Amino acid sequence: MTLRVDFVNRLKGGLLHIGLTPEGDERLPEMLPGQFVEVAVDKAHVLLNRPFSIFNCTDRLLELLVKPLGRASEALGSYEPGDSIRVIAPLGHGFTLAPEGSRVLLIGGGVGIAPLLYLARTLNGRGIRPVIVYGERTVPDAALCARLSEVADLQICTDDGSAGFHGFVTQHPALTEGSYDLLQVCGPAVMMKNVARIARGKGLDAEYSLENKMACGLGACLCCVENTTTGNRCVCTDGPVFKADELPW
Repeated sequence: MTLRVDFVNRLKGGLLHIGLTPEGDERLPEMLPGQFVEVAVDKAHVLLNRPFSIFNCTDRLLELLVKPLGRASEALGSYEPGDSIRVIAPLGHGFTLAPEGSRVLLIGGGVGIAPLLYLARTLNGRGIRPVIVYGERTVPDAALCARLSEVADLQICTDDGSAGFHGFVTQHPALTEGSYDLLQVCGPAVMMKNVARIARGKGLDAEYSLENKMACGLGACLCCVENTTTGNRCVCTDGPVFKADELPW
């Protein structure tokens, strides 16, 4: 589908916050927390689409949180309101939605925070206000934190101690001392593997959203294959969210 750029905001830490809307009276398809989209970045003159987590979604607005790390993602910062972008959505399998009354802990490291806003907002609709532990190298963007605080009890971790808890998410008391029915995580692989060891030791039910490099998003190119307890699987189609017992961590 072709969407229209509604806004492109630059956030602290080099993040881009992008809003996309359908043309006319069209509505977006239903998208679930943890799913992702593939974006054709024509301005970058690249062949392959680029995958991005769904930061937030309504029937009229798709929000993406982008870390400019290459030619395509950097080019997204040059789009202006009114420009058109081709998007394939929704893709992949998302997070499990915990039942009403559950205690849920969400952990996001760096741009891995991207799928957790929509997840937390959806949990709010089930009467659940989760705890979010958000890890960054230094003090994160205030506007982003304000959005997260609307839907969750936000706990900040910074490597340099400039905001919140001084240390890694694996050291935060919410994880090490808290009691939860479900843990859901997205971030760098090293961080998630360390979280997984702690969660396993505590007997926590957990899910992890993997950030493997993807090209087609449809399971055809095989560049996102991950070793799981049931063999090699494509993250784009079998994930990106996997249960703890599916990963050999």
